[in-house]
Amino acid sequence: MNLKGWICAMTKRELPKHVYKQRNGLYFQRRGWPSQKFSSEFQTPEFWKEYADILSGKAPPKRVISRDFAALIKNYRGSHRYKRLKPRTALDYDKYLEFFLTIMAGTNPANMKRKDVIRLRDANAQKPYFANYSLRVLRIVMEHCVDLGWRETNPAKGVPEIKTEKIERDPWPRELLELYRATCPIGTRERLVMELCVGTGQRIGDVLEMRWSDIQDGAFVVKQNKTNKELWVPILPELQTALNVASRHSVFILTNEKGTNRWSYRGASQAIRNVRQQVGALNYDIHSWRYNAACELLEAGCEDDLIAAVTGQSPAMVLHYTKKVRQKLRAIQAQQKRTEQKQKV
Repeated sequence: MNLKGWICAMTKRELPKHVYKQRNGLYFQRRGWPSQKFSSEFQTPEFWKEYADILSGKAPPKRVISRDFAALIKNYRGSHRYKRLKPRTALDYDKYLEFFLTIMAGTNPANMKRKDVIRLRDANAQKPYFANYSLRVLRIVMEHCVDLGWRETNPAKGVPEIKTEKIERDPWPRELLELYRATCPIGTRERLVMELCVGTGQRIGDVLEMRWSDIQDGAFVVKQNKTNKELWVPILPELQTALNVASRHSVFILTNEKGTNRWSYRGASQAIRNVRQQVGALNYDIHSWRYNAACELLEAGCEDDLIAAVTGQSPAMVLHYTKKVRQKLRAIQAQQKRTEQKQKV
């Protein structure tokens, strides 16, 4: 019988003291000692040597390992699972990891049950986005807990998110975009960030990272954080006008109030929200400007590959971002053909 077969068949009575069966192998687990996974097959001479070395202290030194959420989150943040995240995603995850620490840092994750996960989700039901995102992050953290051998199952796995009505984004209407321009004159950060988003078609995270050195041969050289795609995007005249009067006291194009570092996402988001509220555009956010870029390209007669050359989107995302404008343009074309046919008859 192989090792997996042994593990499935054996009972606790057959195991030596302080040895426990987990989903992915056998572990030495003793209060006040570090948890250690056996690398050798059970009942072999190598196994008993590992076991003896642990008891005699020849294995790694004894130290107390607390198995609470604080230790779990610390371990997760040091793992490849966390380090592979994009900077923006890691920043988002950190908000929820800190939230977990404030409410259950000293509790044992091995004791968490499905009902506890549901209770945590429902406690934030009035904020469905927060509730659902925290559930996703908790699911990942608890999967890491399973991988560490601290528990056998993930209690957050399969717990459904709170159902919400999905609101489709739309590009800013032309009149609102012009009102925004009238409200934020050339020279303001609010105007510059809008022209950068609409003019280049990039995500706000990439726009805030843009530097003066990224301008080459009349275009922006962009490496997208989310996809790692490298783009060369020519600068539109209205964007060039905004760039011509922008301050150059920093390597970043969009800077904080002191002009010493880049403008933070929180700062930019709040400043733009103030303008949105002022011009009555709360239904249209920063990311909607990316829709404006894609839709303007479509209305100019660009094929999908030309749109993607600017925005860096996949064919499916180009269709998604332009579907409403595309439907309108196709409907106009169809009705014109219909009218022409009737006139011929």
